[in-house]
Amino acid sequence: MVPSRVRTLVISDLHLGSALGRDVLRRPAALDALVAASAGADRLVLLGDTLELLEGRSDRAAAAGEPVLRRLGAALGPQGEVVIVPGNHDHELVRSWLRDRLGAGRPLRPATRVPRSASALLTAMADWLGPARVEVRYPGVWVGDRVWATHGHHLDRLLPAALRGRLRAAAGAPRAHVADFETAPGADAGSLTDAIAGVLPGGAGSVLEGAVGQARRALVAGLPAIAAVPGMREAASLGALVLEQGIHRRAAIPAMAEVARRLRIPADVVIFGHIHRRGPLPGDPDELWRPLGADGPRVVNSGSWVFDSALVGPPREGRPRPYRPGGAVFLQPGSPPRALDLLADVPDRVLRGRL
Repeated sequence: MVPSRVRTLVISDLHLGSALGRDVLRRPAALDALVAASAGADRLVLLGDTLELLEGRSDRAAAAGEPVLRRLGAALGPQGEVVIVPGNHDHELVRSWLRDRLGAGRPLRPATRVPRSASALLTAMADWLGPARVEVRYPGVWVGDRVWATHGHHLDRLLPAALRGRLRAAAGAPRAHVADFETAPGADAGSLTDAIAGVLPGGAGSVLEGAVGQARRALVAGLPAIAAVPGMREAASLGALVLEQGIHRRAAIPAMAEVARRLRIPADVVIFGHIHRRGPLPGDPDELWRPLGADGPRVVNSGSWVFDSALVGPPREGRPRPYRPGGAVFLQPGSPPRALDLLADVPDRVLRGRL
């Protein structure tokens, strides 16, 4: 655990190389804004899903990611540091290394150091980020005194229980280890099958837990395409509402806090990404981001850097849009972590891709 003696910027879910062109850092205005923010930090944490590797286009993802990471590394300079924390969409970066480590019976700690040589693509990413110093951690990293950051995909394993309202009932569950979440079915994918499981009887729901990750990812990825079909915008909006109110608020945020509780993470604050829902935002109820009350940490979400039209929605006067890209979390000595919007001044028309 490290005290927050440096200015740290945490960003997540860049999804560089997305097939639909949703990754906004391919737009110069968005990249310029992130580079400027990074230049004002001592440390940049890439909190998972930096590259979009679940679409089977790793060469294109690398081609899209290289110029972005080179600019970020140059902005931080030789005195700056970058920490790479793989997520579920770029789990390929560490998959073989994890398999070997777990197979050898070596434990995973909450902030296990990963060699840059864990994969050829990870080595390349570290090189692109030069001249900044680069280290890799998994599944999380300590970014301050009692502040732990993780991508958050391990919460998928608890979504069925959260959707059934059983997280509290499981409060007496034995201590879990990182490997328990890592080896769970679907641990390195995203999920909406959990939502189906959550409304089925216990036995039937548990059968679907092996598909954790698949359907939620399909819905999130498909919403922009659905919205582009004439007459289907209402359906896409309904899907976005299900994600926001039915899954993320009701289940995903509490599940993240519960992951930290079961792992006995000694953190007062847990920063995560994964669900693309930036917060806390003005108007959010306090209990949304402290779902376990005094029994758990306060959670903060770093948002994303992808533009999903149906999720982002139209501008709303005086009201922040939690799924609009450009989210970040900033930590500096003596202050609590703050959720930021780094693209507030960049118009939607500039950020929107083909869909």
